[in-house]
Amino acid sequence: MNRRTVLKSAYAQFLFLMSGADHDQMDRMRSYITTMVAGWDVEQVKSVVGETLHDIVDPLVFAEAAELISDHKLCGRDVVIVSASGEEIVGPIARALGATHAMATRMVVEDGKYTGEIAFYCYGDAKAEAIRALAAREDYALEHCYAYSDSITDVPMLETVGHPTVVNPDRTLRKEAAARGWQMRSFSKPVSLRDRLPAAPSGAAVATSFAVGVSALAAGALTYTLLRRFAF
Repeated sequence: MNRRTVLKSAYAQFLFLMSGADHDQMDRMRSYITTMVAGWDVEQVKSVVGETLHDIVDPLVFAEAAELISDHKLCGRDVVIVSASGEEIVGPIARALGATHAMATRMVVEDGKYTGEIAFYCYGDAKAEAIRALAAREDYALEHCYAYSDSITDVPMLETVGHPTVVNPDRTLRKEAAARGWQMRSFSKPVSLRDRLPAAPSGAAVATSFAVGVSALAAGALTYTLLRRFAF
């Protein structure tokens, strides 16, 4: 990535962190990211992510979220990470968290390179549809499931479950949650994901949605979706 690309990505991420992202902003971000990565070698990108995820870029998770994740895992609940970010980034983080499943944005690949087109955009209504499809396959009872998010763009996801919760919500989502009577929580203690890994129980249950695009590697903006497995 040249200097101009790095600066543009950093600026886009700054705007996201300061103001959140509505649908128009997300569309612009998506267009920018897909154009930027066209022609990149897929295996090289995966290799870079794998080599730098903890040595250079150290993802953050809120301590309160880590405790919540542990509580859900101890209850035997499945972990599902649902993210608008690319699967190349979400996959390694999902594995680090011991997730059962991960759903993320997938790019079209031809001859080992990204074409700049999107095969599946895990965002908005599509994210909710992906969750319903997974629930059908895995026999999740959605009325007993939990979802956590900080963004108004995740309202379709929150509506699919019986226990929606907003965490550090943006202004629009806060108003929506108040109108619907959804639970609100505040997380304020970011910690290194690497430091939390030894304490995390193995097994089962959260979904963590990491902000947006390639620049989300450096972000602490997280949303969470937890799905519970029930015996029938």
